[in-house]
Amino acid sequence: MNTLQRSFPRYFFLSSLLAGLVMIPAIPAETNRNDTLDQRVRGFLDRSRHSWYDMNVPGGDGQILYDLIIKHNYKQALEIGTSTGHSGVWIAWALSKTGGKLITIEIDESRYRTALANFREAGLETFIDARLADAHELVPRLHGPFDFVFCDADKEWYTQYLKDVLPKLLPGGCFAAHNVTGRRGWRGGGTAEFYEYVLTLPHLQTSLHPDSYSGISLSYKKVNR
Repeated sequence: MNTLQRSFPRYFFLSSLLAGLVMIPAIPAETNRNDTLDQRVRGFLDRSRHSWYDMNVPGGDGQILYDLIIKHNYKQALEIGTSTGHSGVWIAWALSKTGGKLITIEIDESRYRTALANFREAGLETFIDARLADAHELVPRLHGPFDFVFCDADKEWYTQYLKDVLPKLLPGGCFAAHNVTGRRGWRGGGTAEFYEYVLTLPHLQTSLHPDSYSGISLSYKKVNR
């Protein structure tokens, strides 16, 4: 037996082992980061589940916002009315997966500071541009464009917020409004009037989300064909 024949089994074993190692795909670092962020956000939401008292959305509505952003791959989001950040966490969590970012506006400094702390604890602060401002003044000055807007501020101003944002809303984009009722004749701080108004706009397709307990209206900007 020559030298090559004697060394062949060992050579074959090492070659097979190396080939097997090469064929094992490496787990992308981005996947690891996403998994870590998901765990952190879920942990935060679990810990804080019963502490969202200050004009925040319920968890079910937060999930609706998250699902909408993921479904439509929205990236340029605006939130009018941060409160202490529950809806912002859900929105920014979704945007962390689509590669987007959220601008959120709150007028009350105490709620704003609490929201900032919540965003940091959830690990989402890099996906959020939180602004302490009067939305009546700031929203008209924002350049946009936006493909997702969530309005949960002073109800009597909903119609004006829509008018201010609509020119900056991209085709296919969504203007979502919270605590909206579609019942005619009911006057709920402006939301019924807002809903009746938005239904008259031919370039928007509007309906109430069927699974929202507290009433979320969805107005999609039609795409010109």
